[in-house]
Amino acid sequence: MANTSATGGPLVPSTTTPVEDDAFEDLIGNTISGLTAITRVNVRPRWQPKPPPMPPDNVSWCAFGIMDLDADWGAHQQHHPEGDGSTELTRHETLTMLASFYGPNGYSKASQLRDGLWIKQNWDALNAVGVALLDCSRARTATDIVNERYIRKVDLEMQFRRVITRSYPILNLLSAQGSISTPEATQPFIVET
Repeated sequence: MANTSATGGPLVPSTTTPVEDDAFEDLIGNTISGLTAITRVNVRPRWQPKPPPMPPDNVSWCAFGIMDLDADWGAHQQHHPEGDGSTELTRHETLTMLASFYGPNGYSKASQLRDGLWIKQNWDALNAVGVALLDCSRARTATDIVNERYIRKVDLEMQFRRVITRSYPILNLLSAQGSISTPEATQPFIVET
Protein backbone atom coordinates (compact mmCIF):
# COMPACT_ATOMS: atom_id res chain seq x y z
CA MET A 1 0.00 0.00 0.00
CA ALA A 2 1.29 3.46 -0.89
CA ASN A 3 2.21 5.93 1.81
CA THR A 4 0.19 9.05 2.59
CA SER A 5 1.14 12.10 4.58
CA ALA A 6 -0.48 10.38 7.58
CA THR A 7 1.64 7.20 7.34
CA GLY A 8 4.93 8.97 6.65
CA GLY A 9 7.67 7.87 4.30
CA PRO A 10 8.16 8.76 0.64
CA LEU A 11 5.07 9.77 -1.30
CA VAL A 12 4.45 8.55 -4.83
CA PRO A 13 1.85 10.23 -7.01
CA SER A 14 -1.61 8.70 -7.00
CA THR A 15 -2.33 10.09 -10.49
CA THR A 16 -0.30 11.65 -13.30
CA THR A 17 -1.52 13.49 -16.40
CA PRO A 18 -0.96 13.48 -19.29
CA VAL A 19 -0.07 9.93 -20.15
CA GLU A 20 3.61 8.94 -20.07
CA ASP A 21 5.88 6.16 -21.33
CA ASP A 22 4.23 3.59 -23.64
CA ALA A 23 0.85 5.36 -23.68
CA PHE A 24 2.54 8.64 -24.71
CA GLU A 25 4.53 6.83 -27.41
CA ASP A 26 1.25 5.35 -28.69
CA LEU A 27 -0.24 8.85 -28.91
CA ILE A 28 2.76 10.19 -30.86
CA GLY A 29 2.91 7.10 -33.07
CA ASN A 30 -0.79 7.43 -33.92
CA THR A 31 -0.26 11.11 -34.74
CA ILE A 32 2.70 10.38 -37.03
CA SER A 33 0.79 7.57 -38.75
CA GLY A 34 -2.31 9.71 -39.22
CA LEU A 35 -0.42 12.69 -40.67
CA THR A 36 1.86 10.72 -43.01
CA ALA A 37 -0.48 7.89 -44.11
CA ILE A 38 2.20 5.37 -43.10
CA THR A 39 0.47 2.30 -41.67
CA ARG A 40 0.67 2.24 -37.87
CA VAL A 41 2.67 -1.01 -37.82
CA ASN A 42 5.40 0.83 -39.78
CA VAL A 43 5.52 3.76 -37.33
CA ARG A 44 7.44 2.33 -34.42
CA PRO A 45 9.30 3.41 -31.29
CA ARG A 46 13.02 3.88 -31.89
CA TRP A 47 14.08 1.65 -28.98
CA GLN A 48 12.35 -1.68 -28.41
CA PRO A 49 13.38 -4.73 -26.36
CA LYS A 50 12.80 -6.97 -29.41
CA PRO A 51 12.94 -4.81 -32.55
CA PRO A 52 10.74 -6.08 -35.37
CA PRO A 53 12.36 -6.83 -38.75
CA MET A 54 13.02 -3.86 -41.03
CA PRO A 55 10.40 -3.39 -43.74
CA PRO A 56 11.48 -4.03 -47.35
CA ASP A 57 13.37 -1.28 -49.23
CA ASN A 58 10.25 -0.26 -51.17
CA VAL A 59 8.22 0.49 -48.00
CA SER A 60 8.26 3.88 -46.25
CA TRP A 61 8.47 3.62 -42.48
CA CYS A 62 9.34 5.71 -39.42
CA ALA A 63 11.21 5.20 -36.15
CA PHE A 64 10.61 7.84 -33.47
CA GLY A 65 11.67 8.51 -29.91
CA ILE A 66 12.10 11.11 -27.18
CA MET A 67 15.68 12.40 -27.33
CA ASP A 68 15.51 15.03 -24.54
CA LEU A 69 13.12 15.79 -21.72
CA ASP A 70 13.79 19.22 -20.20
CA ALA A 71 11.71 20.23 -17.17
CA ASP A 72 11.25 23.80 -15.99
CA TRP A 73 13.03 24.72 -12.80
CA GLY A 74 9.91 25.68 -10.91
CA ALA A 75 6.90 23.62 -9.99
CA HIS A 76 3.62 24.84 -8.55
CA GLN A 77 1.93 23.04 -5.65
CA GLN A 78 -1.71 23.44 -4.63
CA HIS A 79 -3.58 21.62 -1.87
CA HIS A 80 -7.15 20.51 -2.62
CA PRO A 81 -9.21 19.97 0.56
CA GLU A 82 -12.02 17.99 -1.13
CA GLY A 83 -12.52 14.52 0.34
CA ASP A 84 -9.49 13.44 2.37
CA GLY A 85 -7.38 16.07 0.62
CA SER A 86 -4.54 15.89 -1.90
CA THR A 87 -1.82 18.13 -3.25
CA GLU A 88 -1.21 18.66 -6.95
CA LEU A 89 2.22 19.42 -8.31
CA THR A 90 2.24 21.07 -11.74
CA ARG A 91 5.30 21.59 -13.93
CA HIS A 92 6.00 22.22 -17.60
CA GLU A 93 8.46 20.26 -19.69
CA THR A 94 9.82 20.42 -23.22
CA LEU A 95 10.26 17.18 -25.14
CA THR A 96 12.55 16.90 -28.14
CA MET A 97 11.53 14.02 -30.38
CA LEU A 98 13.29 12.64 -33.42
CA ALA A 99 11.34 10.98 -36.21
CA SER A 100 13.53 9.12 -38.70
CA PHE A 101 11.94 8.24 -42.05
CA TYR A 102 13.22 5.39 -44.19
CA GLY A 103 12.20 4.11 -47.60
CA PRO A 104 11.47 5.65 -50.98
CA ASN A 105 9.31 8.53 -49.66
CA GLY A 106 11.40 9.67 -46.69
CA TYR A 107 11.52 13.35 -47.65
CA SER A 108 7.86 13.65 -48.53
CA LYS A 109 6.74 11.82 -45.37
CA ALA A 110 8.95 14.03 -43.17
CA SER A 111 7.53 17.13 -44.91
CA GLN A 112 3.96 15.86 -44.52
CA LEU A 113 4.49 15.38 -40.80
CA ARG A 114 6.15 18.78 -40.36
CA ASP A 115 3.39 20.63 -42.20
CA GLY A 116 0.54 18.54 -40.81
CA LEU A 117 1.59 19.32 -37.25
CA TRP A 118 0.94 23.02 -37.89
CA ILE A 119 -2.72 22.48 -38.91
CA LYS A 120 -4.93 23.38 -35.96
CA GLN A 121 -7.33 20.48 -36.39
CA ASN A 122 -4.39 18.09 -36.15
CA TRP A 123 -3.43 19.56 -32.75
CA ASP A 124 -6.70 18.52 -31.13
CA ALA A 125 -5.65 15.03 -29.96
CA LEU A 126 -2.38 16.40 -28.53
CA ASN A 127 -3.96 19.49 -26.96
CA ALA A 128 -6.63 17.33 -25.33
CA VAL A 129 -3.91 15.76 -23.17
CA GLY A 130 -1.96 18.98 -22.49
CA VAL A 131 0.64 18.70 -25.29
CA ALA A 132 1.45 21.54 -27.71
CA LEU A 133 3.84 21.79 -30.66
CA LEU A 134 6.67 24.27 -30.18
CA ASP A 135 8.79 23.72 -33.27
CA CYS A 136 9.66 21.42 -36.15
CA SER A 137 13.16 21.72 -37.57
CA ARG A 138 14.34 21.21 -41.10
CA ALA A 139 14.53 17.68 -42.40
CA ARG A 140 18.12 16.37 -42.48
CA THR A 141 19.46 13.56 -44.58
CA ALA A 142 21.48 10.98 -42.77
CA THR A 143 22.49 7.43 -43.57
CA ASP A 144 22.55 4.19 -41.65
CA ILE A 145 24.57 1.11 -42.42
CA VAL A 146 22.42 -2.01 -42.30
CA ASN A 147 23.72 -5.39 -43.43
CA GLU A 148 26.85 -3.77 -44.85
CA ARG A 149 24.97 -1.36 -47.09
CA TYR A 150 23.89 2.24 -46.76
CA ILE A 151 20.22 3.11 -46.44
CA ARG A 152 18.89 6.65 -46.65
CA LYS A 153 17.29 8.16 -43.58
CA VAL A 154 15.57 11.55 -43.20
CA ASP A 155 15.52 12.92 -39.64
CA LEU A 156 12.89 15.41 -38.47
CA GLU A 157 13.32 16.97 -35.02
CA MET A 158 10.18 18.14 -33.21
CA GLN A 159 9.75 19.97 -29.93
CA PHE A 160 6.63 19.65 -27.84
CA ARG A 161 5.63 21.39 -24.63
CA ARG A 162 3.42 19.72 -22.08
CA VAL A 163 2.14 20.32 -18.61
CA ILE A 164 2.58 17.50 -16.10
CA THR A 165 0.22 17.29 -13.13
CA ARG A 166 0.84 14.77 -10.38
CA SER A 167 -1.52 14.31 -7.44
CA TYR A 168 0.05 13.28 -4.11
CA PRO A 169 -1.84 11.87 -1.08
CA ILE A 170 -1.15 14.77 1.27
CA LEU A 171 -4.19 14.61 3.50
CA ASN A 172 -6.13 17.34 5.28
CA LEU A 173 -5.14 18.16 8.87
CA LEU A 174 -8.14 17.04 10.96
CA SER A 175 -6.96 17.84 14.48
CA ALA A 176 -3.91 18.95 16.44
CA GLN A 177 -2.87 19.36 20.06
CA GLY A 178 0.02 21.31 21.46
CA SER A 179 1.00 24.54 23.10
CA ILE A 180 2.27 27.89 21.95
CA SER A 181 5.07 29.37 24.03
CA THR A 182 5.76 33.06 24.17
CA PRO A 183 8.12 34.90 26.54
CA GLU A 184 5.12 35.85 28.66
CA ALA A 185 3.16 32.57 28.92
CA THR A 186 2.40 29.13 27.50
CA GLN A 187 -1.12 28.70 26.13
CA PRO A 188 -2.48 25.18 25.40
CA PHE A 189 -4.64 24.73 22.32
CA ILE A 190 -6.72 22.09 20.58
CA VAL A 191 -7.83 22.42 16.98
CA GLU A 192 -10.48 20.15 15.48
CA THR A 193 -12.31 20.30 12.19
